Amino acid sequence: MSHAPRTVAVGGDCPYLIHIGPGLLGAGDLLAGAVRGRHVLLVSDDTVAPLYLARVRAALHQARPDLAVGEYLIPAGEASKTLHHFGGAIDALATLGATRDACVLALGGGVVGDLAGFAAACWMRGVDCVQLPTTLLSMVDSSVGGKTAVDIAQGKNLVGAFHPPRAVIADTAALRTLPVRELRAGLAEVIKYGCIRDPLFFQWLQAERDALLAGDDAALAQAIARSCEHKAEIVARDPLEKGERALLNFGHTFGHAIETAQGYGAPGSDNLNHGEAVAVGMVLAARLSAALGMAGDDAADALRDLLRAYGLPVAIPAGLDPAALLAHMRLDKKNLAGRLRLVLWRGVGRAEVVADVDEAAVLAVLRTG
Repeated sequence: MSHAPRTVAVGGDCPYLIHIGPGLLGAGDLLAGAVRGRHVLLVSDDTVAPLYLARVRAALHQARPDLAVGEYLIPAGEASKTLHHFGGAIDALATLGATRDACVLALGGGVVGDLAGFAAACWMRGVDCVQLPTTLLSMVDSSVGGKTAVDIAQGKNLVGAFHPPRAVIADTAALRTLPVRELRAGLAEVIKYGCIRDPLFFQWLQAERDALLAGDDAALAQAIARSCEHKAEIVARDPLEKGERALLNFGHTFGHAIETAQGYGAPGSDNLNHGEAVAVGMVLAARLSAALGMAGDDAADALRDLLRAYGLPVAIPAGLDPAALLAHMRLDKKNLAGRLRLVLWRGVGRAEVVADVDEAAVLAVLRTG
């Protein structure tokens, strides 16, 4: 497989390109080419910024010496994806004097991308945002598609907006500094694409486990590109999640409930991170599908075994109350008229949205964890 940069096009009403390859955070012409005006706000966190922020700033200034570049940093972790830090990003844009052609650069993982994108969506009713994802999870999922949001105590991503990026620039070299736990978490989202629509990709992931876990550049680039191709196709057809795009949430309703119940733990805590929670959620969704007669237990077992092989959790953490998890699931944005609406499957590659799911069946699955 080639190490040359790859490009994936996202179509629809707001088309843009996803650039994938090593060294792109230092590609000044590419970075500056996505900036229309002269004001840039770099949003990052205190883990990523020391590694890459100076490189991005220098590349921008070399390509565009006229740029006025500001910075806004947040503490790393899901606990920072709040209205408080959203307000800080807005204050930083105001201090910069950002005009309507300004650009927010989101340098980091999904938390930074979601918060920075939401700030860009709201400043002057919408300015450009360029996503610079530095984790595998954000490269294959949150940076693509324009979903932006912050969390509140009642649930994850309940306050936000759809705001497609102007570009996504994924520097695969950044994955070399990624902790192994975060790499595994990102691979959970990669596995999701095989689950919902691509059995051959699912088989490829079974075969390439060792290479992906070892951080092989070519294998990771292939996994990222294939995942982005799947998401780009879906997002182009359903940008506002009115139908097919909901399939991308396979495992997420269960996973978000777990994250909410655990209080969005800080990095290094025993709480599950997003990718880990999604891994558990996918197993629960597969088991619920089997309980409802939609798929066999063998499909759920195959998914569980693959996730375990990647070192991911497959069961609800001890101490979480099933009834409380169900209550969190009731706040999911896919629900209609107060009834559960979940993404389930009929086997690998055959996911579908199921309306009016019986809460008793969901609770039974949660209780067996």
